[in-house]
Amino acid sequence: MIDGISALTASKSALGSVGSTTAAGSGATGATGGADFSAMMNQISGDAVGTLKTAEASAIQGIQGSGSVHGVVESIMAAQRSLQSTLAIRDKAVAAYQEISRMAM
Repeated sequence: MIDGISALTASKSALGSVGSTTAAGSGATGATGGADFSAMMNQISGDAVGTLKTAEASAIQGIQGSGSVHGVVESIMAAQRSLQSTLAIRDKAVAAYQEISRMAM
């Protein structure tokens, strides 16, 4: 299994635990029909993990010769887009955290 999938799964569980402690205490709901930020992040990370697992399975089929080249390339490109999106979200979250930590209390 790809190490990135394990990391995404770990971050998904961490996001769920952070969102459950902060969202439950605040009592605020999101403007998007009651869905909170942690639920959205859990869904995004779950979708990314699913895409990476599909690409991994497709690559294995391609190596074994049972998958089409077009299908393998298509699934690998989808995994690449998903990973790049996940990394961009992570970078924005880290930058936001750093900005908050610089604020004077």
